[in-house]
Amino acid sequence: MSNSSKIVLITGATAGIGRMTALHLAKLGHHVIATGRKPVELVKLREEAAAELAASRLREPSHSGRLDTLLLDVTSSGSIAAAVLDVEKLTQGRGLDVLVNNAGFGVLGPTSEISDSEMRRQYETNVFGLMNVTRAFLPKMMERRAGRIINVSSVGGRITLPYFGVYNSTKYAVESLSDAMRYELRPFGIDVTMIEPGVIRTNFEATAVTNLQTLADGPFKVAVQKYEQMSKQADRFASNPIVIAKAIARAVKARRPAARYVAPFSTNFVILFARLFPTRVWDWAMRKVAFLNTKTLGLAGTAPAVPQPVDMTLPVAKPAESRAAAN
Repeated sequence: MSNSSKIVLITGATAGIGRMTALHLAKLGHHVIATGRKPVELVKLREEAAAELAASRLREPSHSGRLDTLLLDVTSSGSIAAAVLDVEKLTQGRGLDVLVNNAGFGVLGPTSEISDSEMRRQYETNVFGLMNVTRAFLPKMMERRAGRIINVSSVGGRITLPYFGVYNSTKYAVESLSDAMRYELRPFGIDVTMIEPGVIRTNFEATAVTNLQTLADGPFKVAVQKYEQMSKQADRFASNPIVIAKAIARAVKARRPAARYVAPFSTNFVILFARLFPTRVWDWAMRKVAFLNTKTLGLAGTAPAVPQPVDMTLPVAKPAESRAAAN
């Protein structure tokens, strides 16, 4: 791929990282196709982009940035098929240069308390949706022997955090799938790379944490209440989504992209600490952060119930009385 303007489709572009990335790439001169499930938000994005691009052209008349929007639900095969046809029209049959798989969400809570349906819902979007969209747009890239797939993973794809177990597991899956596709698709001239965000100021955490109380009315209730309070305070130290948008822009522009882009840079230290600390020390730190102790779990001063031994002695039958004695 050359470093000129690219045709870039972004999933989940109506909010947070996806929205910021769509606007940023368009201002850099790329043709962005921003997709999402919410028509109203797509209209707002299109209007905002039109205003920003008009201002860019006043400063630089040759500016070639463009942003189109499409409805796309990554969990719907019909929606994906329709998006492929729309992209064919928008690109005059060329197809995409770059696919940014950004759509995803998380439901946080004690792993054992998250229902089967909630687990499946996260996998349908974060894993199966990502793969179905990728399969749909791959043929044109393979035909041209050129293309790039950028999967937005997470630092949580390499480090598991308490209450993030199910969400983290979807990102572990994305990491493995991306690694495999990087090996397999390179002979076709297709690069596969990952973006691994740290703590970013989006509505992800706020939306995910709201589920904690409904998922933890049992022994984890106090612990998750304390975690929620701490999470709100920690949000002050979160990075702006533009940090991730710039990382994605580097992955789009690079002649040969890196396998992984970690952003912000400070997130690398968290990964390093997780690798260097003994497991016992890391486990202690994770329990501390998540308030997982006997006091918050209501276990202080109580001893586990000791099962009573079961009497396995077989009853001894009394000897039968003789007929003579009975008479």
